[in-house]
Amino acid sequence: MGVHPPKRERFDLAEGVNVDPKGVSRAVEEFRVEEFGLYLARPTPGRTQFHYLESWVLPELGLRVTDFWFNPGHELEQDFYVDVVSVDVRGDEWVTTDLYLDLTVRAGKRVTVLDTDELLEATKHGLISLETARSALERTYRTVEALTAHDYDLPRWLASIGMPTTWRRYPPIG
Repeated sequence: MGVHPPKRERFDLAEGVNVDPKGVSRAVEEFRVEEFGLYLARPTPGRTQFHYLESWVLPELGLRVTDFWFNPGHELEQDFYVDVVSVDVRGDEWVTTDLYLDLTVRAGKRVTVLDTDELLEATKHGLISLETARSALERTYRTVEALTAHDYDLPRWLASIGMPTTWRRYPPIG
């Protein structure tokens, strides 16, 4: 994939929609605001790879954590996909700006960092500042370290820092 500006995504709680970086608006089945973040769940019509997603947007950590419900034959070796993001909350509207770096997490096994090349290209071409790139890398390192310390169990790590996320497919922690 060639160099591209940071992707922005909007979550409009008042309208009940998730607006993707291309401006496509999709209905959200559930939005839930907790003091540590925003939960959303929605179907993903028209997607070949998956049919549903759940996400937590976590401003303090600068992360968006997603559980994709893959269709048969499209499963990936991951439990969660993590986007490194900046988050801007304006009342009922949450906006994320993707900072290129992503992580895949497989409980009990591993965390993998993706798209470092995209971050470096965007920085080289002035699409994001060096300071923003540095912050994204530091966030990524902290996340990898925390996940490693918690045996790659993302919900357990988040619960341990006061962010008890709930998921439709995973039992609650505790």
